[in-house]
Amino acid sequence: MLLTIALATLTFLSLALTLWQFVVARRFPLHLRSRAPSQPPGVTLLKPLKGCDAETAECLRSWLAQDYGGPLQILFGVTAADDPVCEVVRRLMASHPQADAHLMVCTEQLGPNAKVSKLIQLARHARHEVIAVSDADVWAPSDFLAQAVGPLHETTVGLVCSFYELAKPANLPMRWESFAVNADFWSQVLQSRSLKPVDFALGAVMATTRTHLDQIGGFAALVDHLADDYQLGHQIARNGARIALCPVVVECRSEPMSWREVWRHQLRWARTIRVCQPGPYFLSILSNATLWPLAWWVTQPSWRAGIAAAVCLFARMATAFFNERKLTRRADLHSLWLAPAKDLLQVGIWALAFLGRNVTWRGERFLVLTGGKLVKAKP
Repeated sequence: MLLTIALATLTFLSLALTLWQFVVARRFPLHLRSRAPSQPPGVTLLKPLKGCDAETAECLRSWLAQDYGGPLQILFGVTAADDPVCEVVRRLMASHPQADAHLMVCTEQLGPNAKVSKLIQLARHARHEVIAVSDADVWAPSDFLAQAVGPLHETTVGLVCSFYELAKPANLPMRWESFAVNADFWSQVLQSRSLKPVDFALGAVMATTRTHLDQIGGFAALVDHLADDYQLGHQIARNGARIALCPVVVECRSEPMSWREVWRHQLRWARTIRVCQPGPYFLSILSNATLWPLAWWVTQPSWRAGIAAAVCLFARMATAFFNERKLTRRADLHSLWLAPAKDLLQVGIWALAFLGRNVTWRGERFLVLTGGKLVKAKP
């Protein structure tokens, strides 16, 4: 009887959390454009790079082709001059001679986070007050920067970040990961925001000011952390500034990954979130609207459990389908079966997040310590 009551409670709780997530996602004005500032501020965009793939050129081109009314400086950073991405950048700069763009070799290794090490060195050459950071695999619509810097005119806003779509999945494992982001992640962020102000940043694109950066000690304050995007937003929010969400969506386009690579990526992400927000991450299993109704029905088979399981699974699949369609502006019926499949696989990811601190990142193994700090793992 106690098991039945516990599983029934968890089932209806997961259903309530799923519907809550759907409601906040429906209310958010995703893709909505606002009027761009009449006198946009100067922006320096920092693009740390390493290697290239078939999508790299198109992603970088989208930033050189930004329709931005103010001064825009773009600094590309690589660790070595023989990195193959250097030739891609040179060709793009040659085809956009009007752009204020520069390729810089950042040879200093200032900490375990190689990306932040590049940002520190690039930021030394930034000429403008607004500093934007974007990952190498991010494609942006031509009006993105004009939309993203707008909220920084409010004195209470310290950082603006954007939701992102994992676009062009090349195979089934990447489709699973894209579903996790395109249907669930962004709506979970909004669910969290409905409880308290956002106190972290989403790392695809972030825009802040030199003033707010200086207040937290610059990018040097992030060089020992794996989740540098989370820490950047968290430290700016801790200083009293607000994190704003830009409704314009960018795309992340990566090269094909195998099941093992996707699994490692998801596990790295899970362990990072777990050490940064242990309480909320532990409780996140409560919203698994596939696990709890199936557990109730399998362990206590009855018509009540069967009806509850059917209702929960229908709600989970339907809300995930609509959430993904709102972000991507495309309807994909594969979302229906991906919802329960993702939920069941996520149980394994959730459990493994508590069973170790090792992560593989950029081909190297690290230990993630309390607070998200990185230490190289011993061979």
